[in-house]
Amino acid sequence: MELYEKEVLVPLPRGGVDLLKYFSECVTAHLSDGEILLRFVVVKTDARGYHCELGVLANALDKGNERGSIFDFQMGGSEEVEDFTVALLIPTGIGAEIGGHCGDGNAVARLVASTCDTLITHPNVVNASDINELPENGLYVEGSVLTRLFMGQIGLQKVRSNRILMLMDRHSDRLFNDEVVNSVSAARATLGISCDVYEMEQQVESSSVYSGSGRCVGRVEKLQRLFDVIKKHKGSYDAIGLSTFITTPLTYHKDYFTSDGMINPWGGVEAMLTHSIAEVFQLPCAHSPLMPSKEVMNMEPGIVDPRKAPETSSMTYLHCILKGLHKSPRVVSSDRGLGVGRVSCLILPDGCLGIPTLAALKQGIQVIAVKDREHVMKNDLSSLPWRPGQFIQVDTYLEAVGVLQAIKAGISVESVKRPLSYTKVVEDLEVGL
Repeated sequence: MELYEKEVLVPLPRGGVDLLKYFSECVTAHLSDGEILLRFVVVKTDARGYHCELGVLANALDKGNERGSIFDFQMGGSEEVEDFTVALLIPTGIGAEIGGHCGDGNAVARLVASTCDTLITHPNVVNASDINELPENGLYVEGSVLTRLFMGQIGLQKVRSNRILMLMDRHSDRLFNDEVVNSVSAARATLGISCDVYEMEQQVESSSVYSGSGRCVGRVEKLQRLFDVIKKHKGSYDAIGLSTFITTPLTYHKDYFTSDGMINPWGGVEAMLTHSIAEVFQLPCAHSPLMPSKEVMNMEPGIVDPRKAPETSSMTYLHCILKGLHKSPRVVSSDRGLGVGRVSCLILPDGCLGIPTLAALKQGIQVIAVKDREHVMKNDLSSLPWRPGQFIQVDTYLEAVGVLQAIKAGISVESVKRPLSYTKVVEDLEVGL
């Protein structure tokens, strides 16, 4: 069993079509027997078509509950306005200006959460090694779970706490396994979590690569070893934490901190791993890389970009995922818990086109796209067939929060901008008898 990425070109459709259905049909044609689609991203749109990258699970012995395709869509109904729920999505592995490094989306998450009753976000936004500032009204969900929520496939059930199983690779240097246990112990003593540790002698083989678009992705082999452990123990635990090796060139461990434009080389393959577990076992899941050696641990990158700094000051990178998994909501059926009908707005970096964006378009959820000068996604979201007022582009997350407040208050964004256009007078066209 393995995970890998495929790159495909989907032609531009002729005329108005249901984009979700169109992508589903085109992408399915590119899948071979035994391949299950876990991730779908449009990295660029141009005259040739949609340049897509697919995360694929192949040769799976465990296929979960045979739920069908990630493109299966269920309409969520009209928005429930009793409370104001916002989803904040910053995709992993694209080099986003904010949220593309090491939990540097935390401040934005806290800011957005201050405007809403419930914030739904995912590990890439708030995981910062030993820091996770997810606010009390925040829900920490794995990225594929967020996708399925928007597709109307599932609901989210809040919990008081989860019992966590931390799976760690056996290290040749016991120091690093001991430190994983110490990190879990620290979280038990301070957060009050319930967590056990399982040491895996049989390891998956995960490696980081960059796709043709520049996204950080990866390849995972011998995944069945991990699945066998989870299958054996899942009845006793509510969430899975991972501390496993990710193979990269040794130079990456310093290059990432000393270069300006390098995308975090670990996040992409981490997302592939957690997507597969969440999809097959329906459990909250998050990953932190296991330190490969003392040589890497003792590297001295000097003073680094503040967005990357949390990774220079931790040995295990674990506290962030333990805090997140502590109260990560359970996946339930779409007619229970918090469903897509409760989501009022999606905030994401402009240009990011994947299933959540397409689902929000079809569900009628308002979307706020924040300009980003650094990430590798090249799509014009404004060209999608939005309803009037459904899609709003802003320059900063500060501006996005102002738009959120207007939406929450029922105030037209246009009414607080100047110049204010003249009122449109609608006239019926004359129709000949």
